Amino acid sequence: MHELRIETLDPIKMPLVTRLYKSHYPSGKAKSNEKTIVAYNNNTLIGVVRFRPIEQYQLLTGMLVVPEHRGKGVGHELMKHCRHQVLDTDVYCFAYQHLESFYSQHGFTTIEAEALPNNLNQLFNRYTRSGKCLIPMHFLPDKS
Repeated sequence: MHELRIETLDPIKMPLVTRLYKSHYPSGKAKSNEKTIVAYNNNTLIGVVRFRPIEQYQLLTGMLVVPEHRGKGVGHELMKHCRHQVLDTDVYCFAYQHLESFYSQHGFTTIEAEALPNNLNQLFNRYTRSGKCLIPMHFLPDKS
């Protein structure tokens, strides 16, 4: 990794994220109302994490790191950036089971679905009824 740069996406650059999703995660789609944090390596877009507003809350809706850059810490760097710029106690995520420990390392705590705010609980139930195996998590920064 030569030069990793992480920043909030300028909305005018949304087509870059759309193209990245089409290439690596066809069923995913970035939306203009989401806060989108991106990672560049030598000015090439290699990672993205998105936060969807739902009433007063934010839902971490997706993280994508280009396959050839996985395992190099890009996801961790994106989350470290988000911890300082985006994450607060109004942020939740629905993690795939294999990513629970990843998000736990960055301040998310596994919770019961019933502990989700009502609007997020309804969304979580809709996702899980459609067959997705997800774990509800809430960002709770360390008290230390």
